[in-house]
Amino acid sequence: MPFYTCMQQHGMTLSYGDDGAPHFVEKESPQYPGAQKACLPLLPSPSPLQASPQELAAARESSACMRERGISWYPDPDPVTGEVHQQAGGTPEQWQALKRDHLDAYRACLRRPS
Repeated sequence: MPFYTCMQQHGMTLSYGDDGAPHFVEKESPQYPGAQKACLPLLPSPSPLQASPQELAAARESSACMRERGISWYPDPDPVTGEVHQQAGGTPEQWQALKRDHLDAYRACLRRPS
């Protein structure tokens, strides 16, 4: 993995724990923060967690419910994670006012599991 190679190129020693997870021996070294700063951009982005079919269906129902209650700009959820992203719809002002102006819809449509 490029991150570990980079860290080793910056003088860090890679070791493996009993659980097989890699770690660096020199975490307390004064060189460690610089090596980490140089190499962190090489870490891959974490993969989004995939929502189950039931979670996706519930997220779609919540978005539809919000629109049925007059929040026409409310976006559909991400088809992989089931999360609603603000970039997908509405203005920053609409998002800021959502709970203030549409608290009843928010509570009715976006119920959290108990």
